[in-house]
Amino acid sequence: MLVLRLAAENPTWGHRRTQGELVGLGYQVAASTVWKILHQAGIDPAPRRSGPTWRQFLTAQARTMLACDFFTVDTVLFKRVYVLFFVEIATRQVHVVGVTTHPKGAWVAQQARNLLMDLDQRVAELRFLLRDRDTKFTAAFDAVVTAAGIDVIKTSP
Repeated sequence: MLVLRLAAENPTWGHRRTQGELVGLGYQVAASTVWKILHQAGIDPAPRRSGPTWRQFLTAQARTMLACDFFTVDTVLFKRVYVLFFVEIATRQVHVVGVTTHPKGAWVAQQARNLLMDLDQRVAELRFLLRDRDTKFTAAFDAVVTAAGIDVIKTSP
């Protein structure tokens, strides 16, 4: 079948791209039909049919990954405090690096510097930092982390 042939010859194409190519060739077929054909044939309809899955990637890279974020705590006096923490993915060790009522970009960048100093020699083993797109994580924060040789990976919006 043409759908299976296109999928085999173009492993980076997803079901939507395959459907678009078929339409370009004059075959009127829905993307859902292409997805169904690939799925029934045991072929992953997603573009990445080879290489590691996300779980395999995380398992292989866990030693080299950190993640960071904020959580909030509301005090008895109804005051909100922000807690910045980092997690080492491989060991699941949590580093609470700072608590403040007003997290500003400069403060967050300084906390990153402090963490990198605390990690000392282990920083050389780290390759990735996962973070969200919170505005508290400024360009200065990213610069501190990338200067240590760690790539910043932002989560999807």
